[in-house]
Amino acid sequence: MTTIPTTKNPAAGLGRDGALRRFEDVREMLPDIDNPTPMLRVARVMPETAPPLYLKLEWLNPFGSIKDRTAAYLLADLEERGLLAGREIVEASSGNTAIALAALAALTGTHVTVTIPDGVPVEKQVLLRMLGAEVWPTPDDLCPVDNPKDGAIALARSLAASFGGSRYVMPDQYGNPANVTAHYETTGPEIWRQTEGRVRAFVAGYGTCGTITGVGRFLKEQDSSIRVIAVEPQKGHRLPGLKSFAEASIPSILDTGVIDEVIRVDDGPAYEMTKRLFREEGLMVGPSTGAIVHAASTLTGDGPVVGVSPDSGLKYASYFADILGNEGQPTL
Repeated sequence: MTTIPTTKNPAAGLGRDGALRRFEDVREMLPDIDNPTPMLRVARVMPETAPPLYLKLEWLNPFGSIKDRTAAYLLADLEERGLLAGREIVEASSGNTAIALAALAALTGTHVTVTIPDGVPVEKQVLLRMLGAEVWPTPDDLCPVDNPKDGAIALARSLAASFGGSRYVMPDQYGNPANVTAHYETTGPEIWRQTEGRVRAFVAGYGTCGTITGVGRFLKEQDSSIRVIAVEPQKGHRLPGLKSFAEASIPSILDTGVIDEVIRVDDGPAYEMTKRLFREEGLMVGPSTGAIVHAASTLTGDGPVVGVSPDSGLKYASYFADILGNEGQPTL
């Protein structure tokens, strides 16, 4: 039997070394300006008339999406305000924020309940359950709200108010300014640094609106001529993580003053571009990335343009199976 040589302090481990990409805790892998997510140019799917597009590959975050940033800031905000001690977390989410919240909360033994729209892919629901979260698939019209697409949000807020507020606390990604701060302090500065200040436009989807508000605000403070472009799906869409404000309430954290243009995208072009990103760029991205890249492909003018790739396509295999039908299956 081989004996492993002992060190002076075996319990100390190797220690964190960012240059070696070695970490002692998964939270150390969260992105910041010194540990940014990669930025990759996509050219094969873009028309020659479009400015160069670079995607911020947020699915390479430790919990698989851009919402890792949001979740970390939301939890820090709750702790700083003394709202987390002795309470469970309840949050409405289309999956990504909840996954990151559940993973981070698991490190401290905090229980998480997620109200999730019942059309969210089963892959996300299974991941949440694997992380120990309690998952409540929620019909859009379960709770009486002003807008019929906000049932999961209404239910989460109802649970947060139950038991006199003593059992649950809700991070509230749709209304908590910490969501914006996460992107103002990390995503925005990363983009500015990675493009060496040459970014001319930023493209992101309407969802909770923390990303587009935080990044847009930061970039415009650096150069007010940078265009900030929002991508909005059509009513009745099937693009998880994105919101059509024709059928959902506008989040209170959205700062419309940083938005220069809104491009509306149908499901068809979004999924077609997602397929092209898989097959022509080798990028296994989610459908919201397809919507964002499709919108960017319609732009003209100077570049570079930076778009967000919020999450991986691995969470949408069941959706893609519906889109593909029998494509790729052997025929005899």
